[in-house]
Amino acid sequence: MNTAFHYILPLACFSGLAAHAGGPKQNTSKPNVILIYADDLGYGDLECYGAKNIETPHVNRLASEGIRFTNAHATAATSTPSRYSLLTGEYAWRKPGTDIAAGNAGMIIRPEQYTMADIFKSSGYATGAFGKWHLGLGDKTAQQDWNAPLPTALGDLGFDYSYIMAATADRVPCVFIENGQVANYDPSAPIEVSYTHNFPGEPTGKDNPELLYNLKPSNGHNMSIVNGISRIGFMKGGGKALWKDENIADSITAHAVSFIEQHKDEPFFMYFATNDVHVPRFPHDRFRGKNPMGLRGDAIAQFDWTVGQLLEALERTGLAENTLIILSSDNGPVVDDGYDDQAEKLLNGHKPSGNLRGGKYSAFEGGTRVPVIVRWPKIIRQPEVSDALISQIDWAASLASLVGARLPKGSVPDSQNRMNTLLGKDKTDRPWVIEQASNHALSVRTKNWKYIEPSSGVPFMYWGPKIETGYLETPQLYNMEQAGEKENLATQHPEKVFELEQILREIRKENR
Repeated sequence: MNTAFHYILPLACFSGLAAHAGGPKQNTSKPNVILIYADDLGYGDLECYGAKNIETPHVNRLASEGIRFTNAHATAATSTPSRYSLLTGEYAWRKPGTDIAAGNAGMIIRPEQYTMADIFKSSGYATGAFGKWHLGLGDKTAQQDWNAPLPTALGDLGFDYSYIMAATADRVPCVFIENGQVANYDPSAPIEVSYTHNFPGEPTGKDNPELLYNLKPSNGHNMSIVNGISRIGFMKGGGKALWKDENIADSITAHAVSFIEQHKDEPFFMYFATNDVHVPRFPHDRFRGKNPMGLRGDAIAQFDWTVGQLLEALERTGLAENTLIILSSDNGPVVDDGYDDQAEKLLNGHKPSGNLRGGKYSAFEGGTRVPVIVRWPKIIRQPEVSDALISQIDWAASLASLVGARLPKGSVPDSQNRMNTLLGKDKTDRPWVIEQASNHALSVRTKNWKYIEPSSGVPFMYWGPKIETGYLETPQLYNMEQAGEKENLATQHPEKVFELEQILREIRKENR
């Protein structure tokens, strides 16, 4: 095995976290819950899902000790709406302003909303969020003062502790936010952020390509430069608080491991949202240059390593047996998403979406069908592969049921308790799942059929990603027993089109 997989993070004490040595097992019957949420990781990107040219031993181990789902769906083909739906149990398309968020977006989930973190906190759990957030911070868009504590942050949404990126690695501000304020804040370099104008004297990727010593853009992503990589948006300052992309996974993981150490004697919920494998892909040198697929392959290996670090921490603290881990991704894959990392050129037969059509942004299956692996050694004794139709929209209500939480009236409105299916106690299919494409087109997916509503837009993305969008101005109907959504059967089965259209009408008109 490559020595990179043996790298052990130092268990330093971080602000707000006290690291403890391993000790007796947790004195509670309540399970810990860790939700590992990858970014842009496709259905075909993991070895246990048939990936080529990549080894993912730690994720493979989860699958070999748990349940691997083959018909699981995110609620949207892009990040912000998927994350909103996951954490609130409400379809993002019901709420304006849930499209892909800028780095200076105001908080999209409002403090008065009941979240997945609230569910656990109200049930006596310690709660923590780590990594990519991308759901806004502060009360109003573009009005944050990044040089002081933010008036609204994750503490208002049920998280006791948070160490996050405001948005994505390709968007400013390029600093970590710890408990609502910039981590390692440097008062000598006050932070300014804008998504409308640059700051005098600040270089950009467009005007100063000679400063791009780590990655160059392939399309867009040519504004402010941080760590030799140009981004979306403009930023000034930051100083020692600025992240280095090659250390993002290490930093997020170290803080998460420390959180496990601190809370080993009480039940905890962890939302662990990795940056991998989102662009810009610039993993630690331990991984860079090790995979034949280049930086994207290296980033998948780095993601697998982070999973291994969490597993090791659980074993060291005696918590592995009674910790429920759910691993998934926010949406389907994208290869060239704006940086010249040769990801398209170096696929060499690897299919990030597997045998599915489309990918990130798309109305086709590759946009929302994602890996899901569930492991809980105390309950799940035998490995399984389940083809049950499931959706991330149901995880809020399911986990509430697991911990016996009392839900306020009107909370998690679209979420259903499907815990038995997640734990392999049955293989009951959800009657239907709703999927949202980047252009807001909705699809209804049953076990055997998929209906995509008419929508406008280009059939194929040309600006960077090479992805079929699935946008068509007439109805689409696919028999999902036939792989690849190849034949539109809408005209042959008008009664089925009407049936699935009616589901969509009823769901849309429900008052939430």
